[in-house]
Amino acid sequence: MQGNGLRQGEDGVCRCQWAGSDPLYRRYHDKEWGRPVTEDTRLFEKIVLEGFQSGLSWLTILKKRENFRSAFAGFELEKVAAFDEGDVQRLLGDAGIVRHQGKIRSAINNAARALELQREAGSLAAFFWSFEPPQSERPDPVTWEAIVANPATTTSKRLAKELKKRGWSFVGPTTAYAFMQAMGLVNDHVEGCTARAGCTEAREILCVPE
Repeated sequence: MQGNGLRQGEDGVCRCQWAGSDPLYRRYHDKEWGRPVTEDTRLFEKIVLEGFQSGLSWLTILKKRENFRSAFAGFELEKVAAFDEGDVQRLLGDAGIVRHQGKIRSAINNAARALELQREAGSLAAFFWSFEPPQSERPDPVTWEAIVANPATTTSKRLAKELKKRGWSFVGPTTAYAFMQAMGLVNDHVEGCTARAGCTEAREILCVPE
C-alpha cells in the first residue's frame, strides 16, 4: 500500500513514505524522529548533523552517525568547543564523516555558541523548546503535501534568526525546521503513520524545560 504520504512495509507497518525500506532508516523513523528530546548533548548532535546533511540525504548522515560521534567526542559541548586547527585537519582527513571544511568549522564554532546559550538560557533544551510553534501554525490534518509545501515555517525562520544573531552558522530556516521535526518540537508523522501516536503521547507527558 502506498499513497497519502504513507507506505506499508513488508512487515505490515504503515510508515511515512520517506522511511523507505532501509532497516536503519526505518528504525530511525520508528524510534527517534519526532520524539521529544530534552538532553543538551543530543540536541547539539541533532542540530550539527542537520547542518552536515544540507545538500545530502539524511540516510547518508545516519549511516555515518557513529563515525560522527567518535570524531566529535560524543558531541560533548566543552570538548568540541576546545577543538583546534589540528582537530580541523584530523576531521578533514576522516573518511568516516562528511569532510566539508565549512561545516566542520561551523560545528566547532556552534559548540562555543551553544555553551554561551546554556549560560544565557540555562540549557539548550530550555531555549529550543521555547520555539515550540503555536497550533495555529500547524497543518490540520498533517499530510505529506502540507509538510513538503512548508520546508520552513514562521517559527523556524525565527529560530534561525535568533541563532544567527548569537553567532551560529549553517542553521538556516529549512535546517532549523528539519531540526524541529527530528527533536519533536513538531510531530510531522503524517496522519495514518503508526509512529504518530507514540510521538503525540511522548509530548503529552513531557515536562517542557524552563
